[in-house]
Amino acid sequence: MKRITTLLLCLLAIVNLSAQSHSHTGPGAITYPNIEGYITLKADLHQHTVFSDGNVWPRIRVMEALRDSLDVISLTEHLEYQPHIDDIPHPDRNRSFKLALAEAKDHNLLVVHGTEITRQPPAGHSNAIFITDANPMLVKDSVAAFAEAKKQGAFVFWNHPAWYPQSRTGNPILSDFQKDRIKNNELHGIEVINSKDYAEESLALALEHNLTIMGTSDVHDLITWDYTQEDNHRPITLIFAKEKSEASIREALFQRRTVAAYNDLLVGRPEFLNPLLQSCIQITKASYIPDSDILEVVLRNVSSSDLLFENAMPYTFYSRAPIFEAPAKGTVVLQIKTLERMKAVDLRLKALRAYTAPKTQPTLSWDVTVE
Repeated sequence: MKRITTLLLCLLAIVNLSAQSHSHTGPGAITYPNIEGYITLKADLHQHTVFSDGNVWPRIRVMEALRDSLDVISLTEHLEYQPHIDDIPHPDRNRSFKLALAEAKDHNLLVVHGTEITRQPPAGHSNAIFITDANPMLVKDSVAAFAEAKKQGAFVFWNHPAWYPQSRTGNPILSDFQKDRIKNNELHGIEVINSKDYAEESLALALEHNLTIMGTSDVHDLITWDYTQEDNHRPITLIFAKEKSEASIREALFQRRTVAAYNDLLVGRPEFLNPLLQSCIQITKASYIPDSDILEVVLRNVSSSDLLFENAMPYTFYSRAPIFEAPAKGTVVLQIKTLERMKAVDLRLKALRAYTAPKTQPTLSWDVTVE
């Protein structure tokens, strides 16, 4: 009887996991608010399956994305690197995309057709997404591969440019090859966050060469193996689009409307990162403690990032250090010593784990009306 009960509990757990995988409201759901004029779409545009050097079937990537409440994914299989080819022969390099697309057709998840052009330096690794056919890019000449991606109207971004096997210092090397691709409008973005690595130097290149800022998981195993509960969620790109459609996402990427997000780290241009941070924090209550001139303000963080702030006001906090955390999907109470009772306060905070440029963190302001 005990064995039967244990078996039933295991079956119930499997059913529950499957339900979560097909839900957009499960415990693993990643959430970020919209900003004025745009909807915020959550994307992971660099993933692998058994159709290159990953270890899961494309269907699993779709289920993981649904569990995480992502809006758009791309399975960017290596064109040239195929370690499972003896076990899974597939002359069509579009096969992974077709399987994922079929799995996602009944769900509110966009699967963008993509591939990874995998070369030794100076070409390096780059993802081409919004392609129509991966097969013509499987050519020896790197220049020809990028020219084919451009012909198909692809958005191309440079993968893990600071990866030490290709740059032993851990800093990206912008070669003449990449410079020519940028000049020819064949390279449009760069990963500033790849897997668990954030490279300030990659952000500097993005700003210097007007490239789109990207964040990706580059996942090869199960997403829950590579990113545990302590991570909060996988690295993603937040895309600020006019609507949830492939055409709108493509337009937003080419216009560089992105923020790279991973746990409590947010990286983006100030015109998009600042309004995102302001939307993440909602003021739910502001009133004075009775018989005092101490203003109590309740902040709610509606995002999936633990946000770290530093007080940037002329007023100090009561019973709290000037640096504090607003937990993901949680609340924090600030007690502000305004010295006299006021009808409104300018709440100014510096976001310590948010970067608009290397070592540059934004200071944000919220208008607080006192009850």
